[in-house]
Amino acid sequence: MSLLAIEHLTGGYGETDILNGIDLTVEAGEILTVAGTNGAGKSTLARAVMGLLPRVAGRVALDGRDILAEPVERRLALGIAYVPQVGNVFASLSVIENLQVVQGVRDARARIDELLAAFPALAERRRARAGSLSGGERQQLAFARALMARPRLMILDEPTAALAPARIAESFARIRGLPALGVSVLMVEQRARQALAISDRGCILDGGRVAMLGPATTLLADERAAALYLGRAAGA
Repeated sequence: MSLLAIEHLTGGYGETDILNGIDLTVEAGEILTVAGTNGAGKSTLARAVMGLLPRVAGRVALDGRDILAEPVERRLALGIAYVPQVGNVFASLSVIENLQVVQGVRDARARIDELLAAFPALAERRRARAGSLSGGERQQLAFARALMARPRLMILDEPTAALAPARIAESFARIRGLPALGVSVLMVEQRARQALAISDRGCILDGGRVAMLGPATTLLADERAAALYLGRAAGA
């Protein structure tokens, strides 16, 4: 049984469908990258899985349990974490306060200590306001907040979008290490080649539908994928 199973998913905003019948799975211990051109439905898919899309139909199942009708709070409690592209930390709160406000965490103080040890840059700035952090530090805080509740699935929406070029490889390395922590990843990312390079499988959306799906290495080597969606590799 897949950790996450999406079946015949449709939906969007107002009367306009952005998703047009998506079937997709995420397996336990897997990183799955969702790529595609602008407007393909990538971020809309992430929001639908998290319960943030105003109109949606089909099936979203976690461990075989349909959660399509569950509110965001219940999905969080069931083990899904979400890191949006923007608004992913409380800018007016300190680093430590951003972690303390996460609800329902067992042994919260010990968990905060674990995460500060895992993110030493945050430990050094634990009393600093989140709004004063660099882009890379802010992303680390967003990751730490998402990890507070020990999720089984993390949804990442454009995790490298606001990062300086020097921090992008560091971010992908951090994401690659999430399965070792027991966290599967559904990642939406514009830097498709770099994302697929650390992924197990990839999915390419086009017009709100799955255009291509398969092992990440296969998609990276696919001429059609390169021509239409991924761009050519450097030197190709």
